[in-house]
Amino acid sequence: MALTTSADAPVPVGEVSRLIGSWIDRLGAVWVEGQITQLSRRPGAGVVFLTLRDPSHDVSIVVTCFRAVFDQVADVVTEGARVVVHAKPEWYAPRGQLSLRAAEIRPVGVGELLARLERLKRSLTAEGLFAAGRKRALPFLPQLIGLVCGRASAAERDVLENARLRWPAVRFEVRNVAVQGVHAVPQVIEAVRELDAHPGVDVIIVARGGGSVEDLLPFSDEQVVRAVAACRTPVVSAIGHEPDTPLLDLVADLRASTPTAAAKLVVPDVGEELQRVRQLRERSLRAVNGLLDREERGLAAARARPCMERPHRMVEERAERITELCDRSRRTLGHLLDRADSELTHTRARVVALSPAATLRRGYAVLQRPDGAVVRVAAEVPPGERLRARVADGELTVVAAGEAPGAEAPAATELPGGTPTPAGAPGAGGGADGSGGRAGGDVGGGS
Repeated sequence: MALTTSADAPVPVGEVSRLIGSWIDRLGAVWVEGQITQLSRRPGAGVVFLTLRDPSHDVSIVVTCFRAVFDQVADVVTEGARVVVHAKPEWYAPRGQLSLRAAEIRPVGVGELLARLERLKRSLTAEGLFAAGRKRALPFLPQLIGLVCGRASAAERDVLENARLRWPAVRFEVRNVAVQGVHAVPQVIEAVRELDAHPGVDVIIVARGGGSVEDLLPFSDEQVVRAVAACRTPVVSAIGHEPDTPLLDLVADLRASTPTAAAKLVVPDVGEELQRVRQLRERSLRAVNGLLDREERGLAAARARPCMERPHRMVEERAERITELCDRSRRTLGHLLDRADSELTHTRARVVALSPAATLRRGYAVLQRPDGAVVRVAAEVPPGERLRARVADGELTVVAAGEAPGAEAPAATELPGGTPTPAGAPGAGGGADGSGGRAGGDVGGGS
C-alpha cells in the first residue's frame, strides 16, 4: 500500500499508525517460540501480560492473553521458561506498539528440548567442534584463573575456597554473569571472550550449580558453544552435577562434574606436591646411596685382589723373570761363543796344518824357475839352471847338477851361502826317488 506524500502534503503520525495497524490486521496467526522474561498476573484482571525474548538475539515482544488461556499452563510456566505461543500480531495505534494476542500457550517439554539438543549436538559434532584433537592440556600451575559464574553463587564459593585450600597463592579473575534466564547467553559469551583476551589468564572455568534442564539450557546454546570453541585459552566446564551434560561439557577442553571438582582439577594440591617432592628426594637419595654402595663394594673387591694389595708384586715377578731371562741369555751366548771359539780354533789348526808355510817349516822347500814356475819333474830342469828354492824363512838360489839318472848322489850339495845339505834331505832338491842328480823334483811339495 503506497501513499502519495510530500513535504507540502505530509501524513499525520496517527494515520501512519492506523495504516500499519490495518496492514498487520491482515496477517494471520503464527507460532512463536521464546523465553518468558516477565510475567504479570494482576489479581482480578482478565488479561495476563508476558514478555517473550529470543535468547540468541536481543529481541523481545509483549504477549497478551486471556486469563483462561494462561491458567491452562500456569502450573508449569514461570519466568525463564521456554514456551511456544500461537498468537496473532496486533498493533496498538495510540502508542505505536506491536504485540501478540495469544490464543494458546504450550510449554516446551523436556523431551522436546532434549530432542532439539540432540539435533544440535549432531550438527556441531559433524563440524568437528567436539573432536578430541581440539582439546588443549591445562597448565600444571596456573598463575591466574578466569572464573565465569553467578554472582554470590555457591559455585563461585566452592571454586574459590577449594582452589585456595589446595594452593593458597592462586589468583582469580572473576566475572559474575546471569547463569539462567534471557540474559545468560549474551553475558556468558561476553565474559568468556573478555577472559580469553586477558593476557594473564591461563585457564577459564565456567561454573554453575545444579538445576533443571531448562535452567541449564543457556549452556547448551549454540552461540555459547561456538564462543568457547573459538577460545585460545583452555576452558573447563563445571555445569550442574554429575548427571548433567550440557553441550558446553563437550566443547570444553576439560569437563568437571561439579564446581568443586573443577577447582581440584585446575589447581594442584600443595600438600600432595610437597609429598611428591619428598618422595622423589628420598627416591633420588636411595638411588645415589645405592650407587655409592655398589661402587664402594666394587672398589673394596678390587682392592682385595692380590695385585692391589701388593702393587709392586707384579713388577717384582716380572723383574725376576727378566733377570732369569738375562742370565739364561748370557749363558746361552757364552755357550755359543765358547763353541764358536772352539770351532774356530779347530778350523784354524786345520788351516795351519794344511798351510804350505807349515809344510815349509817342517823342512820342505819349493823350487821355482826364474819365471816363477814350480819345478815338479826333475827332467824338466836342464843341468846348470839356476833355481829359486823357497824355504820357511826365506829363499835360496840353487844350481841344478848334471849327473845322469841312476848315478849315486854326492855326499853333499853345497848351496850358495856355504850351507851343506844332506843328499835326499828336504830342501836339497832331491827327487822323491832319492836321486839328487837333478834339481826340481817335488821338493817340499808336500803333495
